Amino acid sequence: MSPAATDDEPTGIHCRLDELLEARGMTLTRLSELVGVSVVNLSVLKNDRARAIRYSTLSAICRVLECEVGDLLVRDR
Repeated sequence: MSPAATDDEPTGIHCRLDELLEARGMTLTRLSELVGVSVVNLSVLKNDRARAIRYSTLSAICRVLECEVGDLLVRDR
């Protein structure tokens, strides 16, 4: 098993939040309101700078966007 990425290394995980929001005609601000997570924190996730995400946050995002976790987070190849 390889060691976890440090703060300055890529995680190998890509967040497709931009694509999912665009497909649904939703803004990051509106998602923030519906999920109860700050725009700043969602922006960090959207820009692949997040190092961790709570299951409750992940679940709420998927519920609002009507998607599965695998639709939101994909492994870089």
